Amino acid sequence: MDRRTILIEAPSNLGLRPPVPGAVPGCYKLAGALREQGLPRRIGAEEGGVVVPPRYDRGEWQPGDGVFHAGALAAYARRLADRVEQHVRAGDFTVVLGGDCSIVLGSSLGLRRVGRYGLAYLDGHDDFRHPGNATHVGAAGGEDVALVTGRGQRDLTDLEGLRPYTRDEDLVLLGLRDAENEPENVFEELSSLGIAYTAVSTVREQGPEAVAREALDRLEAPGLDGFWVHMDADVLDPSVMPAVDSAEPGGLYPGELRALLGPLVASPRCAGFQLTIYDPDRDDPEGSCAALLADLVADVLGP
Repeated sequence: MDRRTILIEAPSNLGLRPPVPGAVPGCYKLAGALREQGLPRRIGAEEGGVVVPPRYDRGEWQPGDGVFHAGALAAYARRLADRVEQHVRAGDFTVVLGGDCSIVLGSSLGLRRVGRYGLAYLDGHDDFRHPGNATHVGAAGGEDVALVTGRGQRDLTDLEGLRPYTRDEDLVLLGLRDAENEPENVFEELSSLGIAYTAVSTVREQGPEAVAREALDRLEAPGLDGFWVHMDADVLDPSVMPAVDSAEPGGLYPGELRALLGPLVASPRCAGFQLTIYDPDRDDPEGSCAALLADLVADVLGP
């Protein structure tokens, strides 16, 4: 594809709970850690700048107060959307380095301004908690799939009157932990809504290449202007990727993820890719997890 690759940093940690009282999540260091691995050069990326997030401060938040940092999340989503929209309209391939997975609000809003876009969401978790299936909400990182599909408080789900940013039928969840490993299993709800999902066991039964082809059947459907790929580092098994906030067993291994991700980002209909959740403060003193992620991304996005 003859288009520029633009690298944007979105180092927001607003969507996660504190790792310990008084501390802040370290995933804002993700971009710096991958830069140390030479990622921009390896994927031939031009600089798209940094979208600087507001300060992490939950204040006196209590369960029942809604999503914490909601005002800051909404403001940040608009600013990131400005950057994503600019490059999508220019025909660039946009790579966004987070941050936590709540940055999908900004990328999805930017795409929604342009037209109708699908979303391939590679994550070990469904991130579909919302007031209809949970006693309360709080951390947007566990709710962002629900938010981008229009479920939840209006100050996050209906920015600029564009709710939903992603339609249910245009969404594909890939690499979810299997039901027995999901503490809050919502597979039945996803099925009833027509949201496509594929758990790890199915990826292994069918093969990641076949799963990618099936996902592309939906993401490249007539009526869509393109699609975006979001990847949480926790889609990988913690035996190879412990440096995440929710390291649960039963994830994909690097070869499986590479084979699943490669066909998606290679599609000419793919508008961009974003990576989130890696936290170098969590069990990665030598940077081996950063190296693994940089190698994987470089393999699928490099020239």
